[in-house]
Amino acid sequence: MPRPQTTASANNPPMFCPCTPSRSYDACCGPHHQALAQTGRLTAPSAEVLMRSRYSAFVLELRDYLLASWHPSTRPAQLEAPEPGLKWLGLEVKAHQPAGERATVAFVARSKLGGRAHRLAETSRFVREDGQWFYLDGDLA
Repeated sequence: MPRPQTTASANNPPMFCPCTPSRSYDACCGPHHQALAQTGRLTAPSAEVLMRSRYSAFVLELRDYLLASWHPSTRPAQLEAPEPGLKWLGLEVKAHQPAGERATVAFVARSKLGGRAHRLAETSRFVREDGQWFYLDGDLA
């Protein structure tokens, strides 16, 4: 399975999408990232799509997207830059439970830092307001 380019950035997007390497970035998360930059609105049609676009934003260091997609009631004032050498290795969505204007998404994100593998397992909570999905918070598994 192809891996995202390691030199990707907002100005040099990857060929393959970080959230789903079998899909192109332009056919997956790219349009959601670009729509926010162009219109100021989030376009993810579901909490799962927003979660995937947020994972891709972490990989590509799109901190503006991460902050904009974080609900104002729980959003931090700023995000720290990732630790030097952090490599995101993949995302696996375990479950998506929509419930009207709220939803949860359980996932596992894998990374590597300093030669050590890491695994982040979380069940995230999302809310839809004014037609836009926002990340609220999550519980580590």
